[in-house]
Amino acid sequence: MSFQIHALPEDAFADVFALSDQDLAAAGAKRMTVSESPGKPCRVSLSDAQIGETVILLNYEHQPGHSPYRSRHAIYVREGASQAKPAIGEVPDMIASRLISLRGFDAAHMMIEADVVDGGEIADALRATFENDAVSYVHLHIAKPGCFAARVTRPE
Repeated sequence: MSFQIHALPEDAFADVFALSDQDLAAAGAKRMTVSESPGKPCRVSLSDAQIGETVILLNYEHQPGHSPYRSRHAIYVREGASQAKPAIGEVPDMIASRLISLRGFDAAHMMIEADVVDGGEIADALRATFENDAVSYVHLHIAKPGCFAARVTRPE
C-alpha cells in the first residue's frame, strides 16, 4: 500500500508575513530569524529553513475533525515558501531526518493506530498503517516537540 504526504498550502499563510510584530504577538505568533539549521521545519515547503531566513511560529489547527482528537499546535512557516508536492511514496528529508510520531485516524477522526518511528523508517510504517482499511488518513508529528509535520493519505 502506498502513501501520499501533503504539505500545508502556501496560500493559507500568505497574509501572515505582512503582519507587524505587534499584530503577530496579538495573534499568539512570532516572527523569527533562523539562527541554526536544522531546527525550524517549514510545514509548507516540508524542508528546514536555512540560517538567515525568516519564519513565523504560529498556532495551527491541524486536526479540525469533530472528535476528541481535535487539535492545534505550534508550527513554523518560511517566508516565501512554495508548497511542497512530494511524489507518491516520497518522504521529504525534513521528516526522514527526525523521530516521528505516526497517528492513524478513521473516517470519524478517531485515532486507531499510533507509533513512534525513526524518520528513515517512516515509509515502511506508513505502508503498514494503510494496510488497515479502517485508516482514512495519517498525521505525522515531530515526536520530541510533539508538533504537527504533515498529513498523509492513500494516493488517489
